[in-house]
Amino acid sequence: MTVVSSTPAIGPFSATSNDFTAYATARHWIGGAWRDPLSSKTELDVVNPRYGKTIAQVRIGGADDVAAAVKSGAAAAREWGHWPIRDRAHVMYRLRELMVRNLEELSWLVSHENGKIYGEAKAEVEKGIECVEFGCSLPNLAAGNQLEVSRGVSCELAYTPLGVVAGVTPFNFPIMVPLWMLPQALVGGNAFVLKPSERVPLSTLRLAELLAEAGLPAGVFNIVQGGRDVVEALCDHPEVKALGFVGSTRVAKAVYARASVQGKRALCLGGAKNHLIVVPDADPELTAENVVASFTGCAGQRCMAASVLLAVGDVDHILDAVRVRAAKITTGRDLGPVTTQAARDRIANYIDGAEQMGARIVLDGRAPNPSAAVPGGYWIGPTILDGVTGDMPVAHEEIFGPVLSVRRVPTLDKAIEIENSSPYGNASCIYTSSGDIARRVLASVEAGMCGVNIGVPVPREPFGFGGWNDSAFGHGNMTGWDGYRFWTRQRKITSKWALQRDQNWMS
Repeated sequence: MTVVSSTPAIGPFSATSNDFTAYATARHWIGGAWRDPLSSKTELDVVNPRYGKTIAQVRIGGADDVAAAVKSGAAAAREWGHWPIRDRAHVMYRLRELMVRNLEELSWLVSHENGKIYGEAKAEVEKGIECVEFGCSLPNLAAGNQLEVSRGVSCELAYTPLGVVAGVTPFNFPIMVPLWMLPQALVGGNAFVLKPSERVPLSTLRLAELLAEAGLPAGVFNIVQGGRDVVEALCDHPEVKALGFVGSTRVAKAVYARASVQGKRALCLGGAKNHLIVVPDADPELTAENVVASFTGCAGQRCMAASVLLAVGDVDHILDAVRVRAAKITTGRDLGPVTTQAARDRIANYIDGAEQMGARIVLDGRAPNPSAAVPGGYWIGPTILDGVTGDMPVAHEEIFGPVLSVRRVPTLDKAIEIENSSPYGNASCIYTSSGDIARRVLASVEAGMCGVNIGVPVPREPFGFGGWNDSAFGHGNMTGWDGYRFWTRQRKITSKWALQRDQNWMS
């Protein structure tokens, strides 16, 4: 198998600040080379949300491009899957070194294509590096178990590749979410076809080049740019054996159904409506800092963001502290834009609707200070709504913006009841100084990822990321050890090499 070096067709991103910087056209990466779509002539703009201006184009492919990528991956996987697992992991070691070396460049690229501030973009890349580090550890974790189950008879467990697998990733974390999947899938011996969001395809261009520079053989990693047609083609292609998806619940459910009916493994993560429960004994300073970080971080465009604060009893002193802290956030410096004008308008409409239905706007982000934000960008500031009731859309629909809805409840039991009435089950958090209250909440809420005084309870490696109910379709978690098991299959081997004098049912 030929190992290719990175091609100069794309190259490093040159920005070292928020100054507007254009970048290369996003094309397919198939068989270790940049390729244009085979038949489609569609080209979409990639827009920097801070400016509302185009920084690149993406050339949209279709089913024929998926077929070409899968063919390339199938040919490469036949040899890649026979590499010793330690040799496959060594590619991850080199990728980690390259990502650390290019940390600033990758962070600015994420910031420019997604809109998040530099510090958040850097944190995303660093989390991606952590995922790669977990991939480096897999040779030790994946050592097959062996046991002498009877005299002279041993049973052994081995993890083997599936072949060609695929991932579909969202706009909000353009480099981190692909790296939720790639280390486990590649170290597991598979070839991978990635369909990044057409809104943010640029970070994965650099990822492809860095993987090639790290020594990944041509064809083991492929990118097909596109939209719905590409996703459906990945679901339908008979040689794609497993599919990972991260996006909205509506699409996650549809992708899971379509892929599963084709007999594929599918793990599809969807949306969320996360509840933070605040009780009177919560630490005001810790709670205020944490709640604000949760609902404003990444402009609220993450499935782990705080959405509804359930205020149990008299917690006005804590809510006041939340408002004061949120009011200090400068849009453009501390808070990035949302990704599109349509998203900005949709979020503002949610706020308008809540106000018309009787919610009180404690902090209004619909008109952020223009001196703090670049004109033309998709800006909306931190917003806090108090007096929200269950019949308001802001109480139960995913907003995906920097909006916190406060619902007043008389008891902890009522707060838990509201949390569990949501069809979602991604994250939940309790703010308290009482271990008893924390344990009670954690034992009762319908959420796969829970926090105690942590409003974004994202599990760190090796703990897996994944929610419950309508936040996830499929079994297991996307990251950590569950991820490795998802992208591989178990082979059980029972061996006997000599005739034994004693006998049992296995003799």
